Amino acid sequence: MKINFSTISERLADAFSEREALVNIERSRRYTFREFHLLTNRIVNMMRQKLDLQRGDNAVIILDNDNASLLHFFTAVKAGSPLCYTNYRDSLDDHTYQVDTVSAKVVFIEADLLESHYDMLRERQVTIVAMDRPEKEYQGVHYFWDLLEQVDDSNPNVVIDDRDDVVIMRFTGGTTGRGKCAMYTADTYLACRDSYWALPDPAWTPETRFIHLAPITHGSGMMFAPTQFKGGCTVTMNVPDLDAWCDNIAAERITNGFAVPTLLYRLLDMDEKGRARFKTIENMYYGAAPMSPSKLAELQAAFGNNFIQVYGSTEHFGVALSMSKADHLVEDGDDSHLASAGRPSPFTELEIMDDDGNPVPRGETGEIWLRSRAIVPGYFGNPEQTASEFQDGFWKSGDIGRIDERGFFHIVDRKKDMIISGGFNIYANEVESALNSHPAVLMSAVVGVPHEEWGESVRAEVMLKEGAEVEEAELIQHVRNELGGYKTPKSVEIVEEIPTSVVGKVLRRQVRQKYWEEAGRKVG
Repeated sequence: MKINFSTISERLADAFSEREALVNIERSRRYTFREFHLLTNRIVNMMRQKLDLQRGDNAVIILDNDNASLLHFFTAVKAGSPLCYTNYRDSLDDHTYQVDTVSAKVVFIEADLLESHYDMLRERQVTIVAMDRPEKEYQGVHYFWDLLEQVDDSNPNVVIDDRDDVVIMRFTGGTTGRGKCAMYTADTYLACRDSYWALPDPAWTPETRFIHLAPITHGSGMMFAPTQFKGGCTVTMNVPDLDAWCDNIAAERITNGFAVPTLLYRLLDMDEKGRARFKTIENMYYGAAPMSPSKLAELQAAFGNNFIQVYGSTEHFGVALSMSKADHLVEDGDDSHLASAGRPSPFTELEIMDDDGNPVPRGETGEIWLRSRAIVPGYFGNPEQTASEFQDGFWKSGDIGRIDERGFFHIVDRKKDMIISGGFNIYANEVESALNSHPAVLMSAVVGVPHEEWGESVRAEVMLKEGAEVEEAELIQHVRNELGGYKTPKSVEIVEEIPTSVVGKVLRRQVRQKYWEEAGRKVG
C-alpha cells in the first residue's frame, strides 16, 4: 500500500501536539509530539539534501539510546532510504562487518567511537556523521547538529510502499557468530505495534510513559511504536545502571518498562524506600528468559501483579507468545506454565514442526515455526539463508519446544546453540573461535548451563595443545579482550577430551547434557 508517513506523523502531532513524545535522560532533551514531528522532518531533509541519501542508499546507525531515538521509526519511514541499526556496544570488528554487509554510504556514530572507528570508515569512503563534536578534529567528519542548521522542517513527502519497501535493517546473530541482516518494511513495525495492542492487558494509553534501559536498536525498540502511536511518551537512558533506572522511573513517573528477569531479581534486594520508586509502574514487560516461579512470587508480593511476559525475535518483530497478568496468578497450585514462553498472541500462527515441516502431536517436541505480519521479508544480500529459514510465510525459529495441555509453549532447547544469559544472545561458535585463537588451545566447546539468576551462564570446556599450559583465568581474560564482557565464559574447565562426531565436529549437546541433567532440566 502506498503511504506518506510525513502525513501520518503530522496527524499524530495534531492530535497530541504539546504532550511529551520523547525524553532523553542523559542529554536532557525533551520533545513534544509537534517538536518531534518537525525535528524528524528536518533530519530527513538534511539526509536527502546534505548527505545525498536517496532510494537504494543505506545508512548505518552506531548510536546509544538517546541519539538512536532521533533516527528511529518516523525518521526511517519518512526518508524511504533504509537505516540499519546496530548495537553501539558491539566490537569494531562487528561494526566493520555490518558496514561492509550493507555497503553503507553514511554512518551516524557516537563521537567517542571516532578514535577506534575513524580509519576503518575513511578507508571505505563512508560519509561520517558524529552526533556530537569530539575533543579533537577529524578530517572529513560532519557534525549532526551543524548539518541541521538552515534545513527547513517541511514534510519530506516521500511516498513508500509499506509492505514492499525496506526502511529499517537490524543485525541478528548467527551460528557462525556473524550477524544476518534482517530487513523490515514499515508494516513489519506496525505489525509489532498491533501485536502489543492486541494483548489481553490494556497497557497503552496517552498517559503511558515507557522507559528504555535496553537498546532500542534491539528488543526494547519493539515498544517504541505502540507507545508513540497511542500518544504516550518514550523515555530513553544510556547507562545500564539499576539505581539510575529506578531513580528515572520515579522522576519521570514511568508507567511501563521492559527488563530481563535477571534485572528484576535484583530489585528484591532493595529496601522499602528503594522499592517505593516503582509506585507508578503499571506494566512491567519481561522476556529473553523464563521467570523463576519462586522469584516471581516475591516480585508480585513486593510490587504487585504488574508483570507481562513477551516472546519475540529479530525475525518475528512482534509478540509471538505472551503471558498476561492473569496468567501470572496461580490459583490451583500448578505453576508449571510460569516456566513457559506463554501462549500465542492473537494474530500469530505457531506450529511445532518435525524435521520435514509437518506438525507434531501436542506434547511432543519439535521446532517452533511462526507466521504473522510481523515476520521480516528476509535477510539483506543473503537469499540462500532467506530461502533456508523462511517457508510458506513461516519463519523457522530454531527453538525446540512443545505445547502443553493448556496451550502454553515450552522451549526446551535451541537448534542454533544460542545461549541467552541475562537477556543477551550469545553464540557458541563466536566464543569458541575466540578461545581457539589462544596459542595454548587446541579446541573448545561452549555451552549454556543453568543459572538461577541469569537463566543461563556461559561455560567452556577446553582442550590444550600437547605440552601447553595455561590458567583458566587467562583464557577468560583472553575472551574478554576479544569479545567484551557479556560474551565471556563465567567458568572454564580444562579437559582431556571433548566429544566430537566422526567428522570432528564438536558435539555440544553431549557437553551440555550433563549440566542440565544435574539441574533436572530437559536438554531435548
